[in-house]
Amino acid sequence: MRWQRTRRAEREIYYFDSTQTADAEVCGRILHSMIQEVRAEKKRDGVVFLCIGTDRSTGDSLGPLIGYKLNSQRVRQVEIVGTLERPVHAMNLEQSLAMLHMRYPNHVVVAVDASVGSQDHVGCVTLGKGALRPGLGVCKELQAVGDIFITGIVGGYGSYDPLMLQSVRLSVVMRMADYISRTIALVSRELAAG
Repeated sequence: MRWQRTRRAEREIYYFDSTQTADAEVCGRILHSMIQEVRAEKKRDGVVFLCIGTDRSTGDSLGPLIGYKLNSQRVRQVEIVGTLERPVHAMNLEQSLAMLHMRYPNHVVVAVDASVGSQDHVGCVTLGKGALRPGLGVCKELQAVGDIFITGIVGGYGSYDPLMLQSVRLSVVMRMADYISRTIALVSRELAAG
């Protein structure tokens, strides 16, 4: 699979195979377009990427790894919340969202998190407009967040076992973190260009 667009629950979701690194540019163009649409619709100025997850679980470390990589690259034109040093996870999500609304009230929020999906989609990156529900894959009820979502599918659903996240291969998570980081870096350059 290269990349594909599907409709679920009245919204378009794009799936990208993270092994196809050249498709990160396509993902970046679609993400940039979504950001511009939300900016116009909601009269927002800035963009903040909320990278959700914890470094204490391989499968759930996708968000903090992306935040770490983006901070290391010193991306411009976007704000990054959630890194390996300061992760945003289930235990501090509510406080992090309060801080986000206080510090970045006029920003488009792009929520980034690991997710579970069908077994044949493991390793895929999803992109869509709308809020993300962190924790659903492991039966946690957390507040929905974001105007746009990016997820990396780290495992197959079915067991809903939080321990499943411990057995996810780090190479799969790193590949998706590289892919998503590259996509976001491309978007930040587009935003800087005008």
